[in-house]
Amino acid sequence: MKQNANSKVRGIVYTIFILLLGVFLTYGIIYKFPAIFQETITRVEKDVTVTDEGIADAVEKVYDSVVIVSTYKDDKLYASGSGFVYKNEKDKFYIITNHHVIADGNKFKVTYTDGEEVEVRLLGGDRYADIAVLEAPTKDNIEAVSIGKTENLRVGDTTFTIGAPLDYVYSWTVTRGIISGKERLVEVSVSNSSDSDYIMNVLQTDAAVNSGNSGGPLCNANGEVIGVISAKISSTGVEGMGFAIPMETVIEKAEQIIYGEITDYPFFGAGLANVDTARRSFEYYRYLLDYDKTTGVLITYVTEKSPAEKAGLQAGDIVIKLNGKEISNMAYFRYELYKHKVGDTVKITVIRNGNEKQVSVKLSAKTDV
Repeated sequence: MKQNANSKVRGIVYTIFILLLGVFLTYGIIYKFPAIFQETITRVEKDVTVTDEGIADAVEKVYDSVVIVSTYKDDKLYASGSGFVYKNEKDKFYIITNHHVIADGNKFKVTYTDGEEVEVRLLGGDRYADIAVLEAPTKDNIEAVSIGKTENLRVGDTTFTIGAPLDYVYSWTVTRGIISGKERLVEVSVSNSSDSDYIMNVLQTDAAVNSGNSGGPLCNANGEVIGVISAKISSTGVEGMGFAIPMETVIEKAEQIIYGEITDYPFFGAGLANVDTARRSFEYYRYLLDYDKTTGVLITYVTEKSPAEKAGLQAGDIVIKLNGKEISNMAYFRYELYKHKVGDTVKITVIRNGNEKQVSVKLSAKTDV
């Protein structure tokens, strides 16, 4: 009996020893080889399914309000772009697009998502703001877009565009991205000149933007229009840099056009050329013999009785500042000048015969000359 009791005790002790040994071995394996268990956890995580339903509801809010704009010159298709129904007033639609989409045309049509094409009337446009407004008869089941604000917009917020990139085959293409930057100053050309004509203060997005998207809406994740697509940078090594005019700027210009309240940009009254361009000109390089910088704007002539002439400016003067702001080229000169209104006085700093000189110029309307 005593021998049997001892055997039971030894068995119990042996079992406890084995259990403790197993615990210590398990702890030792976890401590020395944690990757084994981490790998197992990773494999479990890979089995998790993440669902992203996208922004389809937001797209549906604005989709049918987007139109394709066709510009004709002498009954031939001259240019095309995108636009959207900005306002529904009585029996009229007011459709916003870019000025460069309708520039030089004499007949205009818009096409809706159901394929109906309608001839429309150009109310007006602003080439420097790159905004134009078309007037069209209203259409059943089409509503004006919802307008959003950009003041609380953050870099990283979701955006999407709707338009007609490249060709009618791809009409109403939707692309998605984010806000990549705010208050970007981008040089644009509004003429056939190789030099930039103006600076636009725009939103930057990485949503795909292509030729034909011009004039279409840039929208937030709620399906509200926050900007009008205007440009993209096309260059080797550059991807995903599209730009849109903020909706606050668009509305200001569109309302002026719709209600006939557009005021002329102030008149300066001088011919201008970028210094680096003028230096290559046989006609103007003589003015720059003693000027060794590549920035600035050369005054090539002064209009009789203009604000520039009344202020004493002369051909050969090189503009380097406007109200203390550095002027690197004509685009920046116009950008600073057009912040002012007819009747305002601005201070222009020029280089004349190697010396710096400041003059005050009272801006007028061109009709005052």
